[in-house]
Amino acid sequence: MKSIKNLITAALIASFSTGCEKVLEEHPQSQIVPSYFNSPAGVLGGIAGVYNDIRGQWGTEGFTVEMQAGTDEFIQGVNGGGGPAYTYNGLNSSNFGSAWGVAFQDINTLNGVLQYGATIDLPEATRKQYLAQAKFLRAFWYFYLVQTWGDVPLHTEFITVPSQAASRQPVADVYALIIQDLTEAAADLPNQPTAPFLGKAATKSTAQLLLAKAYLTRGWLNNTASDFTQAATICDDIIAKKADYGLDLWQDYGDAFVPANDYGKETMFVSDHVLDPKYGYYQVGAQAGGGAAQNLSPWFTNWNYPNNSGINSIKNAQGTFVHSGTSGMLRDSYYGRPYVRMRPNSDKIATGPRAGKNYFLDQAFTNRNVDSRYANSFYTVYISNTAVRNEANATNNLRGIAYTTVPGVDTAVWLPDYEVPGAPQFVGSRPFKGIVVPPSLWNNSIFPALKKFMDPSRGANFNDPSTRPVVLYRFSDVYMTGAEAYFKAGNNAKAAALINVVRQRAAFKKTNSTSENAAAATALTITAAQVTLDFILDERSREFFGEWQRWHDLVRTRSLVRRVQEWNQEAAQYVKDFNMLRPIPQPQIDRVVDGPKFPQNSGY
Repeated sequence: MKSIKNLITAALIASFSTGCEKVLEEHPQSQIVPSYFNSPAGVLGGIAGVYNDIRGQWGTEGFTVEMQAGTDEFIQGVNGGGGPAYTYNGLNSSNFGSAWGVAFQDINTLNGVLQYGATIDLPEATRKQYLAQAKFLRAFWYFYLVQTWGDVPLHTEFITVPSQAASRQPVADVYALIIQDLTEAAADLPNQPTAPFLGKAATKSTAQLLLAKAYLTRGWLNNTASDFTQAATICDDIIAKKADYGLDLWQDYGDAFVPANDYGKETMFVSDHVLDPKYGYYQVGAQAGGGAAQNLSPWFTNWNYPNNSGINSIKNAQGTFVHSGTSGMLRDSYYGRPYVRMRPNSDKIATGPRAGKNYFLDQAFTNRNVDSRYANSFYTVYISNTAVRNEANATNNLRGIAYTTVPGVDTAVWLPDYEVPGAPQFVGSRPFKGIVVPPSLWNNSIFPALKKFMDPSRGANFNDPSTRPVVLYRFSDVYMTGAEAYFKAGNNAKAAALINVVRQRAAFKKTNSTSENAAAATALTITAAQVTLDFILDERSREFFGEWQRWHDLVRTRSLVRRVQEWNQEAAQYVKDFNMLRPIPQPQIDRVVDGPKFPQNSGY
């Protein structure tokens, strides 16, 4: 969507993302009047405004927590705030739902585009593409809504008169509209990005992937074999035509997250973020403040490396990591800003069949010697970026030697994925200039940070928001969605074949020889007998850890409660079956004063 941003002003975007707080979110008193959609500029502006509102959710803090907390993957960091989204303890209608109002406001705008844009004076092919974009975006929002809340208000006409009445329509009706919209959008969208929808806006393959996900999700809900078959067939079709769509996997998993490849062949759909100050998101050099449309995603899983990397840190009598001494790191753009909101779930299970194991290393990221995704997803080595003098007699310097760390050369912090004797100051009997923090010393203040989204381009302005796009869908998801659909359709052989494409890619390392890469690919290849639901969910962790999918993955597969109880100790005692849906936001309930009350989801 890069070029769209150059076609509209910040003021125009604001007009599409502002509604009256005194009316229902799904009945916005829009600043848009029907006549606005009678021009090509009005239709294009409406679509661009919706893309802008997606930017205000994906990559922001509250929405990121809602999409990933309370799962098997993440638990709270020390600055997580103890929110109910992590534990389900006290989760209610007042602390959830940042995107509810935005979604319905955007749906109304898109209804205007579709209702009045069908007759605008444009070449037929251009008009079809505009309307197809609107159908895709309406389905995109409704798919998010129905997965998150179940029955929701269903609107297909442009509303200009505010109302204080509202009702919820059945999930079946919502899915019918989603599937219709995506089927029609896929028919009219171009194979590859076409002006003015450049960058990585919706294309035919994006609509097809979302359509496959909709069929798969509805199939899980109703146990409908035909939905699983349909989802699998669609994914096969995308893969077969990947050259037409300009799609493929990078040979190296890590290349999918290189900033230069953000708009490359593996990326299917993004939410753009830009440095240009004319959009008013932030002032360069003034730091990020958590405002709308700011991409802060590099920071949420980042531990406080500048303040918790003391070179004389020790292990106390209880076996706990204790920060001590001068910190071996300064904040910089490469390692990012430490928000410490959430961390990988590396806490060992205390009792039961999983006792002594943790989800992060013992279930998700296994085979780390051959599977490159762990090393490509997390920072485990921090190279010193400041010179620190450590005297032999400094407090807690157990090494008995004096030295000065050399920036750019010495390792300040090493977080190995196995136990190291002598940690944190020794490797065996050898003194270590920095600190060694193995899994037994990880806690809510120090842990491997997710590095997929880091943005070193900010340079000296390292507290500014990231200007990298938030990638919502990658091509590898086509393989994994197809595999899950084939699994549910009873074809484990085809499911294994699709999973193996992803796993064999994960085996590749640039530092390996050809024979070593071949051996690694063989080691990661699975058979049909190994395909289970838990294996698919674990594989999705390895492939998509931190990519805004996990809560919906667990809900779709009816696995949320079981997996949280098995692996997430901080939420296990609180999660209940009714948590498979989120609570309807309280403002929505309060504002319905005409007709029947707006119902809350059961359990809240």
